[in-house]
Amino acid sequence: MEPRDGRARARRAPWLLVLALLLGAHPGAQAEEPLSGSSLVEVMKGEPVALNCTALGAHDHFALEWFLADRSGVRHHLASAELQGSEVQGRVHDSRGRRPPYQLDSQGRLVLTEAQVGDEQNYVCVVKAGAVSTEATTQLRMFAKPEATEVLPNKGILSVVDDFAQEIATCNSRNGNPVPEITWYRNGEPLRMPMEVNAEGYMTSRTVREASGLQSLISTLYLRPRKADQDASFHCSVNYQLPTGRRGRLDSPAFHLSLHYPTENVDFWVGSPSTTEGWVREGDSVQLFCRGDGNPSVEYIFFRLQDKQEDVLKTNLEGNLTLEGVQRGQSGTYGCRVEDYDAAEDAVLSKTAELRVAYLDPLELSTGEELSLYLGNSTTVNCSVQGLPTPALRWTKDFVPLGNGPTLSLSSITFDSAGTYVCEASMPTVPLLSRTQSFKLLVQGPPQLSPEEPQPQTGDSWREGEEVRLVCSARGYPEPKLSWSQLGGSPAEPALRGQGWVSSSLTLKVTSALSREGISCEASNTHGKKQHVFHFGSVAPQTAQAGVAVMAVAVSVGLLLLVVAAFYCMRRKGRSSCCRQGEKGAPPPGEPQLSHSGSERPEQTGLLMGGASGGTRHGSGGFGDEC
Repeated sequence: MEPRDGRARARRAPWLLVLALLLGAHPGAQAEEPLSGSSLVEVMKGEPVALNCTALGAHDHFALEWFLADRSGVRHHLASAELQGSEVQGRVHDSRGRRPPYQLDSQGRLVLTEAQVGDEQNYVCVVKAGAVSTEATTQLRMFAKPEATEVLPNKGILSVVDDFAQEIATCNSRNGNPVPEITWYRNGEPLRMPMEVNAEGYMTSRTVREASGLQSLISTLYLRPRKADQDASFHCSVNYQLPTGRRGRLDSPAFHLSLHYPTENVDFWVGSPSTTEGWVREGDSVQLFCRGDGNPSVEYIFFRLQDKQEDVLKTNLEGNLTLEGVQRGQSGTYGCRVEDYDAAEDAVLSKTAELRVAYLDPLELSTGEELSLYLGNSTTVNCSVQGLPTPALRWTKDFVPLGNGPTLSLSSITFDSAGTYVCEASMPTVPLLSRTQSFKLLVQGPPQLSPEEPQPQTGDSWREGEEVRLVCSARGYPEPKLSWSQLGGSPAEPALRGQGWVSSSLTLKVTSALSREGISCEASNTHGKKQHVFHFGSVAPQTAQAGVAVMAVAVSVGLLLLVVAAFYCMRRKGRSSCCRQGEKGAPPPGEPQLSHSGSERPEQTGLLMGGASGGTRHGSGGFGDEC
């Protein structure tokens, strides 16, 4: 049915009948495109498609018929429709067993609800309008994406010795339409293989039409394998077509080949813990490794050469041999041999290597653990060692290097020469292999005394009563004893100044007597004694200190008198006319006042008066009742 505006345009144009076929390219989609002849319609399997056939022009009546043209050219009537007024009346005559059947919509279009493989046919639309009859043919093409690509590699062992191409793998692409293409890859690179059989390699292909009408492709790859293919990665890829000229690709999983190739070379070496020089330490566990480049692995025979004869040690398939706790007697030539009967006659199937066991025996010194020498003497000490490779010797004392070589020379020794001497043997080519031996040198001699002279705390001279700490240090062997001319010295203890020194201290106060006599410190051992006298020079008296003491006593006495006076006043406070001039002790009226002879003023007040007469007044003691 044509829209009204279309019919209006047609009235202004000459009468013309045009047949148009249009395709919905995706589910539910429909497009209109006028065609002059046959057209191609593409659709994915399972999607709906509608074929449109419309007569354009001013017609009140026309008839439309749909036919299916098979490959032989025979037409089969499918459906028909007729325009009567403004409505299209149509019906399906024969769906030819299709499920779901063909349908006609309200516009006379032939509808295929789910595109199938069998729908790939030519569809003819015939339109009759009056005496004019026109037809057009549409070719429907259906596309189906294949299933996941499947590859079946050869599970057997392929021999590289054979001189013909062997089956490598088969690649399957199932249920696609149209037939896809298969390409083989090695290490990501495509293999351009011919279809003709030859000794180096080729491929075969076979197409199978399934019961569903879809098509499957089977491709088989043949190659003459090489040794380099042992680690190669193979896979196949399927390329398939899609509508509008697009293409898709499905790759198979990668696979590897199991190849059999003979041994051409053998490697044999001494493993950890060997050094760069090839030495191993005595007592270590050593691993020997043997590897052939053939496949599959063959037997490895380990042996030791003794007097040009092979002493077989072990045979296995792993190519490993462990020697537990090697000893110096196990040094020698070891070897490995591969038993490969497919190898070429000129192939070298045996290798040898030297095992060198390094050892270091305990060191021996020409002296014992202790060496005692008298002060000023000289001596030499020798350090001997047995080892392989030849060890290097060096001497140290208190971690300070003294020299290299087996001999240590000590001349004109002093007390500073005493200490621990170490001989160290090491092997630069064999790390962690070393030994040490040490001895202690004791230097005999009379004491050596080192006093610490004290200094006054203030000024250049000592003062009476000033405290001083005297320190006396000594060394010698045997260890000296320290004593003082006065009691109170501390026991001797190791001094901080260095090895072999002991010290003692004495704390006292400086007096003039000590300045005259001095304080002596004495160090003694079996070899002699040594003494030192500490003097203090002139000792200044404590004048300043005496004046301060007298002043302190005077202040104290004055304070005491004030306290006593205050107490006395507080005691007499309640009595009348106490501490009042002319009232205290006054006679009755008419009696004359008494006064002391030789005195020009009365002394009835004050503490002095009470002290003179209070002994007979009122019997109240030395102060009486005076204020």
